[in-house]
Amino acid sequence: MGDTDAADGTDLRAVLPRLLQLGTLMNRSGLVERAMKRIGADLDRPGLSIILSLHMTGKPMRVGEIADRMQVAGPHVTRHLHVLERRRLVSGLPDPDDRRARLVALTPDGTEIADRYVTTLLGWFGDALGGWSPSDRRTFYDLLLRFTDDLAAFLSAIGEEDE
Repeated sequence: MGDTDAADGTDLRAVLPRLLQLGTLMNRSGLVERAMKRIGADLDRPGLSIILSLHMTGKPMRVGEIADRMQVAGPHVTRHLHVLERRRLVSGLPDPDDRRARLVALTPDGTEIADRYVTTLLGWFGDALGGWSPSDRRTFYDLLLRFTDDLAAFLSAIGEEDE
């Protein structure tokens, strides 16, 4: 396993409480529920996650691709897709690359919900960073992206070792 002290002398133990606090803030503050309430969306978290996955990619996806992005099993996604289809937030399309497969696409109503949700969250995050300089914001964005990508790659690699 890795060393808790970085080469520059930074102790990762000092950062851990803040990472845990951030996780708690994101999960327990009701941020997702607050944003859904603000935009008037009556969705559960999995349904919202599906809509956001489709929105972020900007293109129709297969159920398996959505499940991979959400890190859940395909049948879990399928159950929630049925609800979203009945509500006319997503629709199924034939996959031009495989006649046996179907793609899932956002409908205009699904896109509208995703747009409103993302706008609400970004507005709140922007307000929270309102006192930061543009340089600090840029540094934060760059380092957060890098950390997230590196952590995801590391966790994927150690997950494969466990199999």
